Amino acid sequence: MTTALAAKIAREYGTPCAVIDMDRVERNIARVQAACDAAGLANRPHIKTHKSPMLAQMQIAAGAQGITCQKIGEAEVMADAGIDDILISYNLLGEEKMARLAALQARATMTVAADNAVVVADLPKAAAASGRTLNVVVECDTGRKRAGVETPAEAIALAREIAGSKGLKFGGFMLYPTETGWAEAQRFYDEALAGVRAHGLDASMVSTGGSPNLKNLGKLKGATEHRPGTYIYNDRMQVAAGVASWDDCALNIYSTVVSRAAPDRGILDAGSKTLTSDTGGGLDGHGLILEHPEARIARFAEEHGFLDLTRSNTRPNVGDVVRIVPNHVCVVVNMMDEVVMVRGDEIVGTLPVAARGKLR
Repeated sequence: MTTALAAKIAREYGTPCAVIDMDRVERNIARVQAACDAAGLANRPHIKTHKSPMLAQMQIAAGAQGITCQKIGEAEVMADAGIDDILISYNLLGEEKMARLAALQARATMTVAADNAVVVADLPKAAAASGRTLNVVVECDTGRKRAGVETPAEAIALAREIAGSKGLKFGGFMLYPTETGWAEAQRFYDEALAGVRAHGLDASMVSTGGSPNLKNLGKLKGATEHRPGTYIYNDRMQVAAGVASWDDCALNIYSTVVSRAAPDRGILDAGSKTLTSDTGGGLDGHGLILEHPEARIARFAEEHGFLDLTRSNTRPNVGDVVRIVPNHVCVVVNMMDEVVMVRGDEIVGTLPVAARGKLR
């Protein structure tokens, strides 16, 4: 970034402002697609990071098989843009969501995940209303203790329940192993696969995730696809995980220093409403300031980022515009109505965050 570009962005859009480097975005898309291709896995990127139909279409044009969404609202935005092959990787419950799922299923090829019988019992309503068979994968917990069945026996039982439900098809398994838990995930998957095969079923879709596991691509024997999301922008978490460099971080928050009331402290105009309070799993501070990497964004108020400059060799002045690499870019993007696109030192336009706020 040149000082001239920072000044132009501040002048034309104001700060705080989310800015994406489209050259880096394109490199990230190409790099991860090539890695999936080399591993013999389909790429099904998770759009929860960018929430943009245009960027999803760029991923598909580069070779992605389809996309992953976390919520129906995201999937609706993507289907409206003509994207057809969509996995919703989240338990869906209730009449309202079944009606919306049916409408989606009527116009796009949908797969949904489930980890319990209550969810499975609802899904035939959506299949019946859409007039199409609905593909369902069993979500398996292989160490994160988030969602997912906890044992292969539970996975087998749920697969049989799906297969026995009118309008549903058992599609396979969805896993998100921990970065160091792939041997355990393999044992879980092998036992679950043998069990469903013993009952005349098979797993045509075996989906692994996400960006922190890009270094583990291909380690699960039998996997058919991978679901990375954050890789398109990257952030401090991905750098800490060893799957990205600072040069791969395509989204920065441009922020202005608005106060330097004392030599060892200052205030940014990016607070918790911009950078969010996500610590990124224990990272020090709330983002990396590229111009002053020793500085810490130590804490927040809603519109104030509190700078701790005690360790900083260089210290910003009031009025300086700095670039911040967020801890967790996905939650930061969801705070934005749009992002500014640049190439080199040129502003090339703005991009709406079309699926922003689609939490249902």
